[in-house]
Amino acid sequence: MQISQKIRVLCLSVGTLAALSACKAKNESAGAVDTTKAATATDTTARTATTPAAPAMTDANIVAILDAANESDSAFGAMAVKKTKNAQVRQFARLMMAEHHLLRKQGQDLAKKLNVTPAPPANFDLPDKQKAAMSDLETKTGAAFDKAYIDHEVDYHQVVLQTANQALAAAQNPELKDLIQKAAPVIQKHLDMAKQIQAKLNTGTA
Repeated sequence: MQISQKIRVLCLSVGTLAALSACKAKNESAGAVDTTKAATATDTTARTATTPAAPAMTDANIVAILDAANESDSAFGAMAVKKTKNAQVRQFARLMMAEHHLLRKQGQDLAKKLNVTPAPPANFDLPDKQKAAMSDLETKTGAAFDKAYIDHEVDYHQVVLQTANQALAAAQNPELKDLIQKAAPVIQKHLDMAKQIQAKLNTGTA
């Protein structure tokens, strides 16, 4: 499986946790409704009302997800610094190491302050997916590595940005919301930079 495909899988396990839960609940509700003409509106309403509400991300879930996301991309940056010979890619990778490390520390400090113990949500498989993606990257060298790494960073930051937006909506603690709001522009900056380098690599100008 290519790295870009692996990152798209993350959209189901990380970036769209809340949406996935909502879709599941919706499908279960639809399956419970009698589709025959004999079913009445009252019956349909009664069946729908018994469908369990979709679980929302807790603050403990959010802290765990964001911590794992920052830890992972910092590690990818460290690998890229060692493997790439492209100056722009190396500069970007160093920035990922520094800024994701800082974001992670800020999250850990806030969790400690709020006495929130990180608790990954059910079926959270980001670490496994990222480990597989990193193993794939380790087999590549030269221009192939640069392209694969930057493609990964574009896809990954899109997922992380989506996750941050969902986490902002789900977060209960005001300080956690504030942290996410401050982190989102940084993630967007990373995404924009990755896209710029990606375009240059694709045209051979990087």
